[in-house]
Amino acid sequence: MKQYFEPIPYSLWHSDKVAFSAALGRSFRETGFGVITGHPVSQKAIDDNLASTKAFFALPADAKEKYHDAPGGRQRGYTPFGTENAKGQTQADLKEFWHTGRDLPPGSPYRGTMKDTPSASEVPDFDRATRALYASLDSFGAELLKGVALHLNLPEDWFGDKVNFGNSILRLLHYPPQMDPPPEGSVRAGAHEDINVITLLLGAEEAGLEVKHRSGKWLGVNPPPGALVINCGDMLQRYTGGILPSTTHRVVNPAPERSKFPRYSTPFFLHFNQDFLIEALPGCLAEGGRAEKPITAQDFLMERLREIGLVKERS
Repeated sequence: MKQYFEPIPYSLWHSDKVAFSAALGRSFRETGFGVITGHPVSQKAIDDNLASTKAFFALPADAKEKYHDAPGGRQRGYTPFGTENAKGQTQADLKEFWHTGRDLPPGSPYRGTMKDTPSASEVPDFDRATRALYASLDSFGAELLKGVALHLNLPEDWFGDKVNFGNSILRLLHYPPQMDPPPEGSVRAGAHEDINVITLLLGAEEAGLEVKHRSGKWLGVNPPPGALVINCGDMLQRYTGGILPSTTHRVVNPAPERSKFPRYSTPFFLHFNQDFLIEALPGCLAEGGRAEKPITAQDFLMERLREIGLVKERS
């Protein structure tokens, strides 16, 4: 049986950058996803964040609602259960979540469109733990983009000044337990693609992530313990003219015996700087890629946030 998600050891990057970038590029081209083992994100940072995540979502609804910023497009703080839907779908996903964003320096030109993350004082270690994991994933994401750049025959540091102040988000996801077993084949999060450049995803305690292969077959993503899943987002797909695809994925409901267990997941959505113009790379067009109308990262983000229900259209 073909192994679609062959793990790529991060140690290969340190010994043979060309081989690492080729392996990552092959995986991206085939499925839009990759699995990285031996990543540098510390287990303590992961464990501390998960403990804080569980403590936050265990708070009463009114305590969490204080951090709900609907006018701001729910890009920081808390989003209640049943708010977000997949693009093109009306049925809301069975989840609630929290967004931690970038700490901008004083006087940053991006402050007009990037709010500060609220402090969740009810959970003593929440701010420190979430920001520590944010910093680790932001740094590792920038390193992984060096491999992507080499695969695209670009200088290793090509993406550096294009994502260093991006509106990247750490999302803490909670899929509550379902005391009545859900119907077989139903989903917790509808089929969708990610908006951003790349997504870094730490392993969830409960399974359910599936990727739609270009053959039309749904493939389960079950990385080995301690691995990290990375996938292309729509911004990278647009930037590469579709050479690196943003692949449809979903979270399916568990088997009946697991439905009473909550599912926690922690994706990190790495974004371009908001004024960066997403325009197909000439090298990708020469390879057969398809150009789309140039658009800034901020305009593209807002367009997609309206489509998934996080920003509401004005009536």
